[in-house]
Amino acid sequence: MSDLKYIDLFCGIGGFHAAANALGMQCVLASDIDASCRAVYERNYNLLPVGDIREVRSEDIPDFDVLFGGFPCQPFSIMGDREGFVDDRGTLFFEISRILRDRKPSFFILENVKQLTSHDGGKTLKHILGTLRNIGYVVDYRILNALDFGLPQKRERVLIVGWKESRASFAWPNKKIPMTPLCDILESVVAEKHFASPAIIQKRKAAHTPKVTPSVWHENKARNISSHPYSCALRAQASYNYLLVNGKRRFTPRELLRLQGFPESFVPSTKDGENRKQVGNSVPVPMIQAVLEAMLQCQR
Repeated sequence: MSDLKYIDLFCGIGGFHAAANALGMQCVLASDIDASCRAVYERNYNLLPVGDIREVRSEDIPDFDVLFGGFPCQPFSIMGDREGFVDDRGTLFFEISRILRDRKPSFFILENVKQLTSHDGGKTLKHILGTLRNIGYVVDYRILNALDFGLPQKRERVLIVGWKESRASFAWPNKKIPMTPLCDILESVVAEKHFASPAIIQKRKAAHTPKVTPSVWHENKARNISSHPYSCALRAQASYNYLLVNGKRRFTPRELLRLQGFPESFVPSTKDGENRKQVGNSVPVPMIQAVLEAMLQCQR
């Protein structure tokens, strides 16, 4: 357990917050530009995030020990245009570096899509790491998969961690947690609205025969169909029928939250499309918690 204070930048609906909560940490400031995310965050954590972090002065942030930042991934994602820092959202990383430079917290954890490591031939990540090191942090990164942290979702993300040079060495979590069976996260009673149309179901069945049941049928950008005993990565901007349980229906709001490891007590948006986008933009809670526990061990 820890009594450390943290700030939660680009917080979305609070995946970092859920992980930190489990370890007894206290959030002193959260920020997200999306009003619907802020509403869900406040409902669940009794803390209303501020809006645009660019409008928050470093000196106005309450004292804190740790910075979390799942900075916008669209500029680096295969679902986006991969424009990187050319995209205005990509430059939001420099808001993180501004606050780190001005306030010097003990350590930080940042998260982004795997494609960040290869963007612009690796130059983008090199620039990010160089910026963080120039501020005065020891920095490391690794690509982790939610499948290795007990979640039935293949979701690879790059985690970047940094701590002050005077601290002990850091070891990435390497013990794989057995995957929760897909059947354990599926709801037994599902509203009709979550089912695909008969035409789409028939088209899927004509194109693919699954090897396991239950399974999640995945249609990629080339319209090829595959199925797995786990979900492919949830994506905020994917087509409505991108993932179908047994080729028939979309995930329910509760199932989406379970795929990301949110607690059962979490109250999602009442709008299905809004929730799908918010959860797709979030982080796998057990993955973040494992990295955070390793960082806390590093601080002792």
